[in-house]
Amino acid sequence: PGCTTDTTQTVPRPLVLSGCAIIVRGQPRGGPPPERQINLSNIRTGALARRAPQSQPDQKDTPDEPYAFQAREFLRKMLIGKEVCFTVEVKTVLGREYGMVYLGRDTTGENIAESLVKEGLANVRREGIRGNNPDQVRLCDLEDQAKASKKGMWAEGGATNTVRDLKYSIDNPRNFVDSLHQKPVNGMTHTHTHVRAVSLFSYWSLLKCPTFKREMDGTETPEPFAAEAKFFTESRLLQRDVQIILESCPNQVILGTILHPNGNITELLLKEGFARCVDWSMAVYTQGAEKLRAAEKSAKERKVRIWKDYVAPTANLDQKDRQFVAKVMQVVNADAIVVKLNSGEYKTIHLSSIRPPRIEGEEKNKDKDKRFRPLYDIPYMFEAREFMRKKLIGKKVNVTVDYIRAATTASETSSVPAFAERTCATVSIGGINIAEALVSKGLATVIRYRQDDDQRSSHYDELLAAEARAIKNGKGLHSKKEVPIHRVADISGETQKAKQFLPFLQRAGRSEAVVEYVFSGSRLKLYMPKETCLITFLLAGIECPRGSRNIPGNTQVAEPFSDEAMAFTKELVLQREVEVEVESMDKAGNFIGWLHIEGVNLSVALVENALSKVHFTAERSSYYKTLASGEEAARLRKEKIWANYEEKPVEEVVHVSEEKERTANYRAVYVTEITDAMHFYTQDVETGTQLENLMETMRSEIASQPPVEGSYAARRGDYCIAKFADGEWYRARVEKVESPAKVHVFYIDYGNREVVPSTRLAVIPPAFSTRTLAAQATEYAFAYIQVPQDEDVRAEVVDNLVRDIQNTQCLLNVEYSGASCPHVTLQFADSKDDVGLNLVKEGMVMVEVRKEKHLQKMVTEYLNGQDSAKSARLNIWRYGDFRDDDADEFGYKLKK
Repeated sequence: PGCTTDTTQTVPRPLVLSGCAIIVRGQPRGGPPPERQINLSNIRTGALARRAPQSQPDQKDTPDEPYAFQAREFLRKMLIGKEVCFTVEVKTVLGREYGMVYLGRDTTGENIAESLVKEGLANVRREGIRGNNPDQVRLCDLEDQAKASKKGMWAEGGATNTVRDLKYSIDNPRNFVDSLHQKPVNGMTHTHTHVRAVSLFSYWSLLKCPTFKREMDGTETPEPFAAEAKFFTESRLLQRDVQIILESCPNQVILGTILHPNGNITELLLKEGFARCVDWSMAVYTQGAEKLRAAEKSAKERKVRIWKDYVAPTANLDQKDRQFVAKVMQVVNADAIVVKLNSGEYKTIHLSSIRPPRIEGEEKNKDKDKRFRPLYDIPYMFEAREFMRKKLIGKKVNVTVDYIRAATTASETSSVPAFAERTCATVSIGGINIAEALVSKGLATVIRYRQDDDQRSSHYDELLAAEARAIKNGKGLHSKKEVPIHRVADISGETQKAKQFLPFLQRAGRSEAVVEYVFSGSRLKLYMPKETCLITFLLAGIECPRGSRNIPGNTQVAEPFSDEAMAFTKELVLQREVEVEVESMDKAGNFIGWLHIEGVNLSVALVENALSKVHFTAERSSYYKTLASGEEAARLRKEKIWANYEEKPVEEVVHVSEEKERTANYRAVYVTEITDAMHFYTQDVETGTQLENLMETMRSEIASQPPVEGSYAARRGDYCIAKFADGEWYRARVEKVESPAKVHVFYIDYGNREVVPSTRLAVIPPAFSTRTLAAQATEYAFAYIQVPQDEDVRAEVVDNLVRDIQNTQCLLNVEYSGASCPHVTLQFADSKDDVGLNLVKEGMVMVEVRKEKHLQKMVTEYLNGQDSAKSARLNIWRYGDFRDDDADEFGYKLKK
């Protein structure tokens, strides 16, 4: 049953469903046009093959009926892309429409049903034929002619050759894709998301279009522009003859590119704003991923369709801030650098879309007793940093800002740290993208983003391709070899290790080094590549302005031009390869010497630029004349630290006359330790043999019956034995217990202190306690001299004392009592010269004037020495007599 109509319509570009059914569309007006399915009246063709539903494994695939595919192909080649005219003859109650279709704009064109029957590709439904209908009679006549001519299905014995042997899957898709070597394969588009070619299905995954979301009730809801994108593709590509390049096969899914004689539909969809690029598949695209990115960029800039609300990541930046040339001053990390702009401003730049080598939390905390050092402990971090350092430091680079990553705050429940706002950019030098070079060497990985996250590198596809090459070639982080291990010893502040290392560096002359960090204008941390160690290095021969420092209960204000001196040193040497000459070391284990970079002596450069003064210790150096002339020139220019310099008059000192003799009773001692407060410890030479015998016997007993490690529970005030850095046991006293890993001990026979774990402590055998032999180290202070309050000035004096008297035999005389220990004079054993008086004569310290009558002769002698040093402008007197107005500034307090 049905109703008969006489509707006649003209439509462009139909779609062929089978040999006797097509879908027609009208002209698009403001969106995709409506579709109608027209079934050809009075004829029947074979049914096409159908795959069984995968959800019903008991069902089997249905093959083609004879000549079904040939009939469909006949119609496809005749109609696709052509304009047709149709009439609807019958419309069933279910909405199915039957009629006639003509090629062209009216019914005078070729009748499609008649052409099929004439070619033997369809048979006539004679049960519905009426003799008075000329169109139906003509169909019967054409069928009889086809039978007589044995065309198509009426041919003898040829029907089985028309049934396709379809395969819906491939056992090894990857091998199949590789066997084609990315050569074009002929095919025909079957739907707007799949391609059928030689019985294969290939997924078109280089881009993502808006889709139709299936709801719970089975209906479909289109995303914005989904219908338009579907129509755009179907009207240009559906059921057309195309070529396909099979690009890759990740996870057994074949990726391909559709090539049409009129152009690349992928590029056109992107350009018109119907789709976005899919990052993970762009790396395998062989037709030029940059063209697709350019098409997408064009749509973004024009804000068309899916990009109508698009805002560029750098939309708020001026052009001069988006792209600029800058000088690289520091490599902060494997993905961040500090550059100096033309304005002189410093700016941190992060490389876009890459992640430096990193280590998981469990691996990081594996050795809790060892301080974690990312540069050396994270595999390939050192190699990545060195690659960037050698490539970039001191060079000018091109910076193109890709996006600004907003600041993040760490939440209480999250382990993600807080980051300040970051400028992420593509950095290139000599046409080389540094991020791409890092990734290609396996020294960094590419960050994966959400599909709608546009904050990424402008060369993101090149980064993905570089990472794919690095993985394929097993480079760096992707290598299956053992990771490189960097055993770098940090001996900064390790006095004992520094002492052992000092002679080696002194004999080496000039040694190669890399400046890792700049603490101040004259204090640096160096990496010694040959020795694989880190040291703290102080520039010799100069006195550089000190920066601000935190001191107990207060903050010491920075001296003028300290920041400028540090900036000067940073720009000249930070992360550069230099040469150093080590001359000595200070009490804290810091090495002192000269640093050269490309023929420039850094000490001389600081002095010549009026950022440092010459220190008296430079007089012993071969660089003294150069330093002195540079300082004189800077002083005459009155620049920077010399801007307010004025000569000060010399003040005479009134000499105190001697009224009474003092008692001198010198005895031989051995100086074992000198403290930072200028106190020192000695052993009596007379009892030295007893101590040696006791130590020898004690060590023999311990060797025969070694203590159980970790069995000793340290308590403050207890006497014990402690294993020193040299591996030997010594008598000690516990001064403080922070934790089992940090116990403060005092070596009672030598006067030095150390923080050790309790595993290096043991109970002192009773035969070797202080009852057998009293503690041999006695504390003293120097008589007649003031201890400088300033740490740096005092450290210089201590350094001289360590060099002159530590571990040597001297003569000691007690002069008067003090609050914590006796005050004494000390003489060199050979020359009998007074050690304290020599310090006064060298201008290293000031005299403490005592009022006792019997000490006046010594006080006068010390004051005469001070007067001599002041006249010669030595050390603390080099700027004249400062005592009236600014003694505190120079680290001294005048006695009233």
